[in-house]
Amino acid sequence: MASTPSAPPIDLLLNLVPDSPQAVLTSLSQHPSLASKKDNAGYSLLHAAISYSKLDVARALVHAYNVDPDIIDNDEETCLFGAEDVEAAKCAVEELGTSVGWLNHGERKTAEEKIEEDGEFLDVAAYLKSVRARSAHDDLASNGESEPSNGRVTSGTVIAESGSEVHPPPPLPQGVKINIGTMEENAEETGEADPEFKRRIEELAARDDFQSGEGQRELRNLITDAVSGLARDSNTRNTRPRNE
Repeated sequence: MASTPSAPPIDLLLNLVPDSPQAVLTSLSQHPSLASKKDNAGYSLLHAAISYSKLDVARALVHAYNVDPDIIDNDEETCLFGAEDVEAAKCAVEELGTSVGWLNHGERKTAEEKIEEDGEFLDVAAYLKSVRARSAHDDLASNGESEPSNGRVTSGTVIAESGSEVHPPPPLPQGVKINIGTMEENAEETGEADPEFKRRIEELAARDDFQSGEGQRELRNLITDAVSGLARDSNTRNTRPRNE
């Protein structure tokens, strides 16, 4: 009975990937444990397969030998960081499931950012950017949100034409409630709104920090003052001299 040949060193298999991918697949069928092996730099067969665009090898590594599509080298870079053409990058992302958002060690950059910075294979960087944009769009759609655009409301936030966000006002202080409606005027109580109170409201609403914590704190104080003033006025009107 013929014995199984001894496993070749991983460095030999890595060198075979560019020109002899079939020999690599044959060795893997005899020695499956080599699929996830790395050289001294942490470089794996999946890194080599995507870098040299040997996609049959890449597919076999992940689908047949269960290699992690996000397997990393010593710089914590996945195979996407070495992709040199769009077809290989597309295979890694869409077929194998390699993450486009993975950050490398030290620089904390994605494959897209690293490739763009290097200035080579910019078509690969453009593809990865399109994948990230599409993923963000899909996330918005799955959450029932609309893409931000001028004048459109997204998740309770208005995106103004200038691009700035205008948030809805926070809840009123505990115990304070405002009812909006109509009521008949009492001839004895009809009068102009307190000009000082009106001025303070207008000034506060016009401030740039109206939506900040400080602005909202002043709004609550102003409302509380107004409610307290109404209560004092009501008590004054309802107080009558006691007949002895």
